[in-house]
Amino acid sequence: MAGKPSYLNFNNADYPWKPDIDYRAEPEKYRVGKGEQGVLICEPYKSEIGQYWRFKTPAIAEESSQKIYSLFLSYLAEDDFVGADMARKYLQMGYTRARRYANYKGGKKYDEQNNYAQLERGTGETEKAIAAQIFYKLYKRAEATPAYKAMKTAWKKDKG
Repeated sequence: MAGKPSYLNFNNADYPWKPDIDYRAEPEKYRVGKGEQGVLICEPYKSEIGQYWRFKTPAIAEESSQKIYSLFLSYLAEDDFVGADMARKYLQMGYTRARRYANYKGGKKYDEQNNYAQLERGTGETEKAIAAQIFYKLYKRAEATPAYKAMKTAWKKDKG
């Protein structure tokens, strides 16, 4: 399985994030996880933040990342760690997805027709590399925010 995408043998039952949980009503069920885990599942944050997540052009990425960063700050001000962490994940995902499109034509990294062989890198769009940098700056700013860092440390210690 080396070199193949991890989603091929994904086990939904073992995944700690569930689409039927309202994480605002039951924040104690939220887990920080690694990277962007849970970002496309955790409601109501997925709907609140995801509607603004775009990276087609640098201008769109700028507007999108600024809106998501402002949501991040709002969640922090409301002492809503789950919302802040989800906004941080969307900023990170803006970076990683735009980089994928910058590196690979059409954002496709694996060739499904050829036993999931990795496709040639460097065939993507340079505009997406600029969009990725826009998201990266705000993702790193969010991650370095002292209030967020303190909340994340406490959350991981108490809840996982």
